[in-house]
Amino acid sequence: MKTLKLRIKDKHANQLNKLAGSVNYAWNYVNALSFEHLRRTGKYFSAYDLSQYTKGSGEYLGLHSQTLQAINETHAKSRKQFKKAKLNWRSNRPDAKRKSLGWIPFKKSAIKYLQTKQTGKKALKSTIQLSLTKGQKLIIDVFDSYNLSLYQINTLEIVQDSRNRWYACITVKDFPKQVSGKGSVGIDLGLKESATTSMGDKLTIKQTQKWANKLAVAQRASNKNRVKAIHAKIKNTRQDLIHKFTTKLVKNKALIVVGDVKTTQFNSRKGKLAKSVYDAGWFELKRQLTYKCENAGCRFEIVNERYTTQTCSHCGDMSSSPKGRAGLRIREWTCAKCGIWHDRDINASKNILAVGLDRLAEGIPSL
Repeated sequence: MKTLKLRIKDKHANQLNKLAGSVNYAWNYVNALSFEHLRRTGKYFSAYDLSQYTKGSGEYLGLHSQTLQAINETHAKSRKQFKKAKLNWRSNRPDAKRKSLGWIPFKKSAIKYLQTKQTGKKALKSTIQLSLTKGQKLIIDVFDSYNLSLYQINTLEIVQDSRNRWYACITVKDFPKQVSGKGSVGIDLGLKESATTSMGDKLTIKQTQKWANKLAVAQRASNKNRVKAIHAKIKNTRQDLIHKFTTKLVKNKALIVVGDVKTTQFNSRKGKLAKSVYDAGWFELKRQLTYKCENAGCRFEIVNERYTTQTCSHCGDMSSSPKGRAGLRIREWTCAKCGIWHDRDINASKNILAVGLDRLAEGIPSL
């Protein structure tokens, strides 16, 4: 299962705002009903119980019956997940103290893919038909960067971001066929380079540093729209770079091995590396590799990367390698035993691959 996030054209914004208001009305109703039932009886309403009380209301709210069921299911699931008797109230009114971002869920039976057209040399536009109440239809156009014609749509949620832009989050079952090439690769995660492979390829992000000055200017000027736009630019660029990097690896390799470094190791309150760790996007890189490898028939392993930086990937010697915090400045070194020159990150990624292949059981101390 995979989720595709596609931008909806702005011409649909007014209609989507109205539907989002109806969804919020239904959410607030089941939220209050569930809390009152719990207060009186001490028991929780299930999604099935809530559906008995919202049955037939879609005609007045302009929503499909399956959308109402999705609202009930999400409410019951969220209440259980967050262990709360009552969830937050939802409102999309401009004057609300706490405005909720728009959300409109649709199940498979209410979704119909219509067509995909080419609007430029590379750009695609897809059209999707969504069912509302009593034969009413909502037809939306999305900027299609995935080519929906290659997928089988399962569910769809229309969501709004902080800049009032609307997106279609589509879960799909079938993936385009990918051919995994022969070979394996190890990946070392770092701060200077977000990821370095055993083949020498490097992923450099550093978008937060790139936009730091412009972000500071916008924040001092209290320009909230500009601040939101810069944060969105940083996030989208980071996502794009990681997607291109991981897709290339999955298409060409049969085994991908990554070190088990965690962001919590660096994100201390007094630490100076928190911003760099956030910008590196390690969690997102691992998340993408997990589902892409699963659906492309590629094996993905996370291994203990201890001592991989200090060990020579050629002979296994550890005497002349960089160690400790002082050694972080050393990006290149030569092994005193075999005389091989190493790039610090490439050497570590080779050792990570070797651990994944169980070829360094003796070269790296057992953990």
